[in-house]
Amino acid sequence: MYIRDWMARRARSSPDKLAMIDAATGAGLTYHQLNERATRLANHLRERCGVRPGDRISILSMNRAEIIEAFFAAAKLTAILVPLNYRLTHPELRFILEDCEPRVLLYESEFQSLVQRLRPQATIEHYISLDAPGEELMKGAALTNYEDALASATSEAVEVDHFDAEMPVLIIYTSGTTGRPKGALLSHRMLTWNSINTLIGWDIVSTDITTVHAPLFHTGGFNVLTLPLFHHGGTLIILRSFDATRVLEMIERYRCTIFFGVPTMFQMMMESTLFETTDFSSLRYFISGGAPCPVPLIEAYQKRGVAFTQGYGLTEVGPNCFKLGLEDAVRKAGSIGFPSFHSEARIINEKGRDVQRGEIGELILRGGHVCSGYWQNTEATDAALCDGWFYTGDLARQDEEGYYYIVGRAKDMIISGGENIYPAEVEAVLHSHRAVASAALIGLPDQKWGETPAAVIITRDGCNVTADEITDFCTDKLARYKIPRRVFFVKEFPLLASGKVFKRLLKEEIERTAGSQEPGARS
Repeated sequence: MYIRDWMARRARSSPDKLAMIDAATGAGLTYHQLNERATRLANHLRERCGVRPGDRISILSMNRAEIIEAFFAAAKLTAILVPLNYRLTHPELRFILEDCEPRVLLYESEFQSLVQRLRPQATIEHYISLDAPGEELMKGAALTNYEDALASATSEAVEVDHFDAEMPVLIIYTSGTTGRPKGALLSHRMLTWNSINTLIGWDIVSTDITTVHAPLFHTGGFNVLTLPLFHHGGTLIILRSFDATRVLEMIERYRCTIFFGVPTMFQMMMESTLFETTDFSSLRYFISGGAPCPVPLIEAYQKRGVAFTQGYGLTEVGPNCFKLGLEDAVRKAGSIGFPSFHSEARIINEKGRDVQRGEIGELILRGGHVCSGYWQNTEATDAALCDGWFYTGDLARQDEEGYYYIVGRAKDMIISGGENIYPAEVEAVLHSHRAVASAALIGLPDQKWGETPAAVIITRDGCNVTADEITDFCTDKLARYKIPRRVFFVKEFPLLASGKVFKRLLKEEIERTAGSQEPGARS
């Protein structure tokens, strides 16, 4: 039933169905081929690298088929795959490797110099190069070439002495926006229930096709559509990374049927020269998640004739926890809809009591799709999990019909003169201005009020707007204390790997320039 068996069962039930296509080369793998390659890798890892149940296997690579093969190989062994964020610096990666202590590291030659720098500090015993002859890369390392490893291994089914659905199969390290990254423990049970919720709630069918463009070290890449589609026998188009024009080309070429992205991705796609001419007729719907999606962005896609809706989730829970029905995409634009079929949700106050409809509180979730906690971090686990409920740290409310809305992160909430300001509410107003392409609200220190709201804005190409025009625009749409006191214009936002705005870093950058830059100036 659980992920350990998925590929073997797929190979039996739909062996000739295309599982993956490499967007760069057009080469494809059937489910039979994917299962055989994953099995060969599993046997190599066990026989040549000594991998045992519970051992960690790290991989440092941009998106490619081998990451998927390594995931299912780890699942067969009841080992744990740890995909690494290739955008991190040497010290950041060193912390993660010291934390999870992998036995094996698979990597692309593009990151060879970084791997060589990490070797003295890491406990890694075996290295596998994904795309270059092993002996030419690193002297003194137990190094193998990936294809050589598969060729020399058997394709006999992998047996294990014990299997438990609570065994972790994946560790995904959170972005560390509030401190050191934490390794979320994703079990066979969790990912299976996330897939079940997705298949039921999103009407996934075996003929569905989508692109894998979000990074596979992030839950958006691995768990939103990738694993549910493998579960149900769909087809995945693997792109090395997100490129708006390239994604639009792949949607049309491969007749994609569903598509997931974060608002930043949808904005970039809309700004591509191909947006107005791309054939979207094969798509059943677009779905946005990761952050509240501006209503003007939703409307732009709906004008292209494709349903556009929203969902909600996070690395540690699901991530497919909510979905707004397509029939409500216009009427309830901005809402995340209702919880998934096998999920419970509550909105609570600081005393742990449920709030009334319309009131704002912390969203907590419970169900089979909740993670097992954090790797070797009891304190963080105890803070997030209580009686089966996961405390998301996200602030939410329900409207009079029971629809859920995310109003921001608890840590992003701005308290000005004792009044709570929720960034998502103000950002929605800013996004409705004709000249605003993207906006973020942050709190800046203030001697009188503690902190005051400041808007950071990227304008649309060819549009000019002043700080005064922005504040005037907000005057009849927001209470006075919510109106940005300062407005800063920038060319781009610092982004997390998920595509979300990295608000902590943005705030630091604005605070550094705020003293020397007049509000309303462009940087």
